[in-house]
Amino acid sequence: MRLMWFINEGYLRPSELQRKIPDASRRVINIQLKELEEHELVIRTIYPVMPPKVEYSLTEFGKTLIPVIAAIGNWGDEYQDSLKRVILKGYPHLA
Repeated sequence: MRLMWFINEGYLRPSELQRKIPDASRRVINIQLKELEEHELVIRTIYPVMPPKVEYSLTEFGKTLIPVIAAIGNWGDEYQDSLKRVILKGYPHLA
């Protein structure tokens, strides 16, 4: 969801996405981008320049998920304190 959200926000290159999600390795981001492409949610465009330039964009199908992702994000923002309390209850060592 985060990759799709950031692509929708205009972060199109793998290096830009890596900076937006620093806790994910480049390998993990590349694997997830490939899966999103296989599921026809994103399109990869390779530009014939040296060094090669790659950008990702959402397909029309992928864009249909943006309102869903936004709703989940809004829900998480609204219930952040409750979610944190529930999560920490199950993992007291994180408190």
